Amino acid sequence: MTRLSEQTSRLVRDELQLAQTEIKASAKHAGVGAGLFGVAGVLAWFGAGAIITTAIAALALTLPVWASALIVGAVLLIAAGIAALAGKKQVRQTSPTPERTLGNVKRDVQEVQEARHRDHAQQS
Repeated sequence: MTRLSEQTSRLVRDELQLAQTEIKASAKHAGVGAGLFGVAGVLAWFGAGAIITTAIAALALTLPVWASALIVGAVLLIAAGIAALAGKKQVRQTSPTPERTLGNVKRDVQEVQEARHRDHAQQS
């Protein structure tokens, strides 16, 4: 019986150590992935700037450079305004409280209270 207890204890420790090793490896992969997402965001930012510059240069073939930059800037500001309005609409639709969770918790508390009252009534 003592040997079984020791083996069980060792097995649990080994399993915990394996779980810890797996979690560390998983966290490392998650960190590398997050870093790569950051690099992708920076590169996308520079790519967007290059495309904007290309649009200005293309318009400059038929218009003065200042007019091309003005047109592209205005289009970007309009797009930003549309995105801001859409974002504002989405934010207004959110609720600061988790309504479904609160409802579930209230229902659970009520069920526990009812079960306790039934137990007290049965014991009486």
